[in-house]
Amino acid sequence: MHNDETKEFLDSLPELEEGKTYCFQCYPGIECFNACCSDLDMILTPYDMLRMRQALDMNSIDFLRVYTTGHRAPDTNFPVFKFKMTDNAARTCAFVTEEGCRIYADRPGACRMYPLGRATRPDGKGGVQEQFFIVKEDHCKGFLEKKEWTGESWKEDQGFKEYTAFNDRYMTILSRTRQLGHPVSDKLSHMATLALYKIDEFQGFIEKMHLFDRVEVDEKRQKAILENEAVALSFAMDWFELVLFQDTTRLKPKNVPLRRKGTRPGEE
Repeated sequence: MHNDETKEFLDSLPELEEGKTYCFQCYPGIECFNACCSDLDMILTPYDMLRMRQALDMNSIDFLRVYTTGHRAPDTNFPVFKFKMTDNAARTCAFVTEEGCRIYADRPGACRMYPLGRATRPDGKGGVQEQFFIVKEDHCKGFLEKKEWTGESWKEDQGFKEYTAFNDRYMTILSRTRQLGHPVSDKLSHMATLALYKIDEFQGFIEKMHLFDRVEVDEKRQKAILENEAVALSFAMDWFELVLFQDTTRLKPKNVPLRRKGTRPGEE
């Protein structure tokens, strides 16, 4: 769940209960093809942006400048980036063509889940519980098709499960940050932008700041972090859990203090 506005929207939709099915299919040639690819208010997750950037072969700074608008969430002070629609009357997606999406294999998670909405909440065991909601818009003719799906089978078919680990973990970090009871410092907010949304820049930062001298990371993983952006993103989330929550489940510090006792995260 990205924010209260998203929760309110999903709560207004009919829930697809576990094991229940719905009929839907979208394909080139259907009457409404591409109609859902306009006038969107879509928040991009770090993994969404990583995949889109790689599909476009763009660096993070250029991608953020060209394709997003950003602000900081008032409750956490974490960065929030929304996908920028084109400046025309229909506010169409920058990647939609008559043949469909030109980055379809790397489209954002929200596009993959459509026509379902997906909400998550921590399950108290380190994982998440999920709910599915049916987003049935007037223009969509896909619901007149005969093919049946459950929430799980749709996730599998659309390749969303590749996104689940990253997106759910990021949502958990945001949830845990809210539980701190105060927004993070501006310093840590800037670090979140670098580490989570500018992975290519963060890889250079790791080397420049000798970050591996401060945490226990074996040489094989160090090499993977510096060469593979998905591995670097996973490490960035490990780092934030360590700094924000002193959580050593995935990443352990060496004998170097992370911050002075009594300071807020990012104020060291």
